[in-house]
Amino acid sequence: MRRFSSHGALHTLSELNVTPLLDLAFVLLIIFMITTPLLENSMELVVPSSTTAHHEVNPSQVQMISIDRDQIIKINKEVIPLDQLLPRLIELRTAQPGISVVIRPHRDLPIQQFISIMDILQKAGITKVGVMTRPEEGSPTTPPESAR
Repeated sequence: MRRFSSHGALHTLSELNVTPLLDLAFVLLIIFMITTPLLENSMELVVPSSTTAHHEVNPSQVQMISIDRDQIIKINKEVIPLDQLLPRLIELRTAQPGISVVIRPHRDLPIQQFISIMDILQKAGITKVGVMTRPEEGSPTTPPESAR
């Protein structure tokens, strides 16, 4: 008996296997389906350009809002009631249009109180907002106190 085998003959593959391409397309589709709802609830962030990145912040235009454990609000160490915070911030913004605010919340502060302060800042038209934090104990790579 004679066997006909194609072991000796070389031939080119003229068909393209699309299975890996379909797998990649489905993985990307799933990733976009998961991340799209998260993008709708995100905050708008203004990233400074490289021409403004080397300028220092003017300390006279930075206001500190401190909130302690008992939800007492202070602007630059001056106690202010929550209902008078919005008019005070509007007054500061009209006096200094480029005002920056750094919020220094207590660690055990309820998140709703922090969110209400952020809402008041947005209503006052203040867009330059930072949150002061400190590193976790035992973290040697970060500076002692930083504003984010």
